Amino acid sequence: MKEIRAKRIMFAAPGSHSGKTTVTCGFLEVLKRRGLEPVSFKCGPDYIDPMFHESVLKVPCRNLDTYFAGTEGVRDILAGCGDRYAVVEGAMGIYDGARLDDITGSAYEIAEATKTPIVLVVDGSGMGRTLLSLIRGVLADDTAHLIRGILLNKISEGYYRSLEPVLKQALEELRTGVRLLGCLPKQKEITIESRHLGLKLPGEMEDLYRKIKAAGELLLKCVDIDQLLRIMEEAPVLHREETPVLHRETEPVQNDVPGLKEEDPAFGTGLTLAVARDDAFCFYYRENLELFERYGVRLQYFSPLRDREVPPEADGILLGGGYPELYLKELSENTSMLHSVRSRIAAGTPSLAECGGFMYLHKTIIDAEGVSYPMAGILEGECRFTGHLVRFGYMRLREIHDAGIASDEMYRSLVGMKGHEFHYYDSTVCGDAYVAEKPYKPAEWTCINVGTAGTAGGSGIWGFPHLYYGSKPEFVRSFIRRMREVSDGTVT
Repeated sequence: MKEIRAKRIMFAAPGSHSGKTTVTCGFLEVLKRRGLEPVSFKCGPDYIDPMFHESVLKVPCRNLDTYFAGTEGVRDILAGCGDRYAVVEGAMGIYDGARLDDITGSAYEIAEATKTPIVLVVDGSGMGRTLLSLIRGVLADDTAHLIRGILLNKISEGYYRSLEPVLKQALEELRTGVRLLGCLPKQKEITIESRHLGLKLPGEMEDLYRKIKAAGELLLKCVDIDQLLRIMEEAPVLHREETPVLHRETEPVQNDVPGLKEEDPAFGTGLTLAVARDDAFCFYYRENLELFERYGVRLQYFSPLRDREVPPEADGILLGGGYPELYLKELSENTSMLHSVRSRIAAGTPSLAECGGFMYLHKTIIDAEGVSYPMAGILEGECRFTGHLVRFGYMRLREIHDAGIASDEMYRSLVGMKGHEFHYYDSTVCGDAYVAEKPYKPAEWTCINVGTAGTAGGSGIWGFPHLYYGSKPEFVRSFIRRMREVSDGTVT
């Protein structure tokens, strides 16, 4: 484990929609104004909130997820920012995670594993005396005494002034060291809108920076910023030999591919992975992309919305998740790109397609109004809006279901890969190449379509799961090796 030296803080909340993202972005703006060059992190399998952090910071935001990366992996990711000011945004409620009976996968587990102090963001709208009960209950479960402050959100300054003496007295009686830090008044001009998959994307919101700037100004006016900075600066250095007591042992990363040995770190040099990246396809874990780069692969971004073809130099194609359902007309009318994607994959270019990218490979997508749009047609099936979550939560590819691919090293290397699903569309061809299972629950299903070398579709892996490649880095090495083989013409 690397040493964690960051001056750090986590904004967590009793539940979703409490305003964590607004507070986090506003505070990042304040830190930027003070010239402190902050970095940011997001707990859990989230793509959208990090985009807001990046819109403010103009630097990458990283995910902290103990199910994907393990406890040591999360510590190493946080340690990677050195001694900078690190702001961590929690997920859902502070203790909400993969299970109901403990804190597995929660923001609190990450804070506990990294000794990160927490400021609890509480939505105070519509409550009075009940605020005390809510805060008292959350503090009761803070067994590691990580919560250092309370910030009330969505209440007026006048109401806050009337609550302040009562809340301060209650906090003094409940626990020493927990400070009431102020409030963020409810104002429409700082509201960040949501939709079915979460927050709207930064590019869809008018005057996003104005909203974040306004949130920062409100924090400066109504919140004890100096106390927030002291909390960050007092975060303890976590040394290599220290191992905080956790509620569970993190499941180890699976490394069970026979005959697959570590490669030269630059064995992907000279290869190019074309990565779809625009408003329709934008859900990527930075660690996934960096894993390819670590092996020497060059990433070439392209837009299925605006470009005419897949980059000609591409040796592989990655179609990530996103919101293709919002751009079905534009995607379907870009027939040149549809033909290019179809031709390249059918000719054997290795490809990965996750969730939204998987939808794009269908023959048709049918939207919420029942309108059908032609897509790439690699898969002879349709995707249709269901109006409800089809599948949600963490998953793991437990074993190969399709015996026809069991001898292929690349497909074997995918066994043990972790990921998550979160989609309102369903497919008539979800695939059955692998058996997936939920962690901590007795649930399993088949998923993922594959194209095999030497057949139409080449070497493809296409399905709804969003995969975290760091949980099985052998797969990335195998996929790069397949890119090399196809590029060299050695695949039979």
